[in-house]
Amino acid sequence: MQNNAYGFGKKIPLPYLEAIEKTKAALKEQGFGILTEIDMKKTLKEKRGVDFRPYIILGACNPPLAHQALTAELDVGLLLPCNVIVYEDEGGSMVKVMDPEAALSVVDVPELADMAKNAKSLLQKAIDSLPD
Repeated sequence: MQNNAYGFGKKIPLPYLEAIEKTKAALKEQGFGILTEIDMKKTLKEKRGVDFRPYIILGACNPPLAHQALTAELDVGLLLPCNVIVYEDEGGSMVKVMDPEAALSVVDVPELADMAKNAKSLLQKAIDSLPD
């Protein structure tokens, strides 16, 4: 497991494109849809003229949890959706997700704590279901 203060994930033994598809499927299994896809390799090449490894940012959303969060605090949309990254890494791909508990800890709204904990649990299940 690869953790830091704001996210968690793991390296999986799959090529980049397959890792993206498996990650999307794992997220869907836990009730998350993908709202956005940002191809950083393409964007950096087009906007900066630089070469970068294959790297995608997926904007994942669980509609019931998002509704719960927005009902508790309308401005929490600034912290949504949950970002999930997949990038090419030596011998496979890295998959990491934003930790919703860490992200929402900046908002002092008690109702968001349980929602963030639930979201983190579902995201952890998605990561755990990916191959080791």
